[in-house]
Amino acid sequence: MVLAAGRGERMRPLTDRTPKPLLPVRGKPLMLWPLDALRASGHRRFVVNTAWL
Repeated sequence: MVLAAGRGERMRPLTDRTPKPLLPVRGKPLMLWPLDALRASGHRRFVVNTAWL
């Protein structure tokens, strides 16, 4: 399970208009870094948690 939840409070004002998983980091969305690492290790299916309380 890849955790992509939360409102990104500590990343404000960047997250005022863009969800935290979509923020660009070194040229690609933050969410792609763990997914690319999983793909590189042979995984092809993922569960992504995007909910917060």
